[in-house]
Amino acid sequence: MALFHRLFGKPLPRSQADSEKLPSFEALPILSSDALSSVAYATEAALGVLILAGSGALGLSLPITLAIIVLIAVVVLSYRQTIEAYPEGGGSYVVARENLGTAASLVAAASLLVDYTLTAAVSLMAGTQALSSLLPALLPYEVPLSLLLLVLVGWANLRGVKEAGRAFAMPTYAFVVMVALLALFGLQNLVAVHGFTPDPAPLVRAAEPLGLFLILRAFSSGCSAMTGIEAIANGVKVFREPSARRARNTMLVMGVMLAAMFLAVSSLAWLYGIAPDPDRTVMAQIGMRVFGAGSPLFWALQITTLLILTLAANTAFAGFPRLAAMLAKDQFLPRQMGWIGDRLVFQNGIGVLLAATALIVLICQGDTTVAVNLYALGVFMAFTLSQGGMVVRWWRLRGAGWLGRLAMNALGAASTAVVLVVIVVSKFSEGAWTVVIAIPLLVLLLARIRGRYRRVFASMAVDPAQVRPIQVPQRHPPIGNTSVVWIASLSQPSLEALRYAATVSDRVLGVWVLADEDDPEQIRQRWHQLLGSDPNLRLEILDSPYASLVTPFVDFVEHHEQRHPGENLTIVMPMAIPRYRFDSLLLNQRGINMRQALDERHNRVFTLVRYYLPA
Repeated sequence: MALFHRLFGKPLPRSQADSEKLPSFEALPILSSDALSSVAYATEAALGVLILAGSGALGLSLPITLAIIVLIAVVVLSYRQTIEAYPEGGGSYVVARENLGTAASLVAAASLLVDYTLTAAVSLMAGTQALSSLLPALLPYEVPLSLLLLVLVGWANLRGVKEAGRAFAMPTYAFVVMVALLALFGLQNLVAVHGFTPDPAPLVRAAEPLGLFLILRAFSSGCSAMTGIEAIANGVKVFREPSARRARNTMLVMGVMLAAMFLAVSSLAWLYGIAPDPDRTVMAQIGMRVFGAGSPLFWALQITTLLILTLAANTAFAGFPRLAAMLAKDQFLPRQMGWIGDRLVFQNGIGVLLAATALIVLICQGDTTVAVNLYALGVFMAFTLSQGGMVVRWWRLRGAGWLGRLAMNALGAASTAVVLVVIVVSKFSEGAWTVVIAIPLLVLLLARIRGRYRRVFASMAVDPAQVRPIQVPQRHPPIGNTSVVWIASLSQPSLEALRYAATVSDRVLGVWVLADEDDPEQIRQRWHQLLGSDPNLRLEILDSPYASLVTPFVDFVEHHEQRHPGENLTIVMPMAIPRYRFDSLLLNQRGINMRQALDERHNRVFTLVRYYLPA
């Protein structure tokens, strides 16, 4: 445990949750690093498609960049309205759930889960490519370097939101400064030496004819610059109060920075005749032309690019666990995905994202080409559903200024829907078909989990009219045994555990540890409704100063043993036994943790009362 605390920090009390929120200066790098870092590869992604039509087609990169910047402006302004309408966090899942229905919300959620995972993988692989462009000797080691960076980012997030904000603020702003210097030095060179006549690109023969379809493919690849824009709308709760106003302002700042940086990189690539190179990124080639190959500024550019691309994965680590927690709360994912760890982060969601990202890195073997083609699809699916949901919201509410708001979100929905169709059509044969298949399968899985939860909870539900009374017999002489029953809900398994405890004890204590959403008064009323007021069958409600609901129960048992050393104590644990293996992931996870914690404290008598679920 001491080692655990050194690695991840000591547990934070839930009362410090507000102090873990961040000012805009620190929240921006956590939630915008993905969007800002995309300028390191978005231009290259578009050029990589245009070069198929020969070097003469590379000049189209600038008009494509300008079109994408217009789209960025529309989406940013649209999401500012979404934040205002949903100050508690208005990501695509929430907006679609409330305005378009369950099916649309699950499509949005599945799209975002895929997008966040691919975002983390692409960012880390692109970061290692920036490093290998600086040090070519590292080319054979890109995959292990990506995995090492993944572990470091995961570790920083497991330490908590504030820790991650402090760690990631400086590299993000350093990258922004280096791109600004790249633009200023490049402009000075263009004015004083080079002039504004574009250099011819290296001669490359056309492999495909230049047509509308290829231009649309290049446009859709360049739209990877827009990944991560939604993260601020999803993470409003990260900001200090007034959180909604801070989030809206940060969204605007991020949009301006992204558009300016993207335009600078694309313009310099066009003017210097930069073409894609398998051994050096486009950003590195521009840096060599502007700063010089061996200059300190070139090294600084590459190192900050490496850092921002590594930290861009943090946008996924900020968004994926929060979305998974919302889905778990709505019973679309196992409940443990919504558990908050000792450092007040959704540690199980972070763990799942770590595993999924590592798998993608291994499959892609460090090559971002395929992954970039995949994850833009999920991004624009989520954009379209979110903006469409806002259109329905304004039409339904029709408050002050609703028509202008509806028009803005309608423009955003129409624009992103067109891009979505372009991506599906143009990238289908390049791997987008896998996402087209994966999203419906993920939607079916989420729906199946919720359906199973409903059936399981229905089978465990208690009908007060059919509850058999539980009485603790007055024994003479007393048995000398007290039972402590862990109560997570007043369900059939809990009643069976209480009924068993009453048969082997003189006194039964039902212990309930309060979670954030629990109302102690409602719990007491429900207890008295079902079980009456037998003085030997009492309910103890415990507050948890920390996120863990296990530790307060274990501490209660230990203190009870210390206060009553001559008394036999039996710990009774209700356990729902599923009929299907799949249900094991949905049930009893906290109970398993509870048993392990009690074993570590060397409690002697522990009884499982099994309740077998019907098929």
